[in-house]
Amino acid sequence: MDKPIKTFYAKYGEALRYLIVGGLTTLINLVIFFCLTHLSIPWFWANIAAWFLSVLFAFIANKKLVFSSSNTSASVVLKQSVSFFALRGASLLVDTAILFVGLNLLHGSP
Repeated sequence: MDKPIKTFYAKYGEALRYLIVGGLTTLINLVIFFCLTHLSIPWFWANIAAWFLSVLFAFIANKKLVFSSSNTSASVVLKQSVSFFALRGASLLVDTAILFVGLNLLHGSP
């Protein structure tokens, strides 16, 4: 690998991996929501399922790829996952509120 690329990756590699995982998490959320709503699942439940599965992906990908966490003991993973999901809970509330306004009040389409 070229020296400037190695230097750049050494300096910004974690941030780049975090951005890529974040982008993939968003993509997963949108695809799951789209598929579920097109299968006639109500938007509320489609949103909950899409959020849960995308946050699960984000937890695993961040643990392995971004932060290179190798501790897989049940107690550590449980503690980390509860914290991760709880911190992401605010995004579920905001996402649900935006969907409620857009779909119910403004009569938009999922």
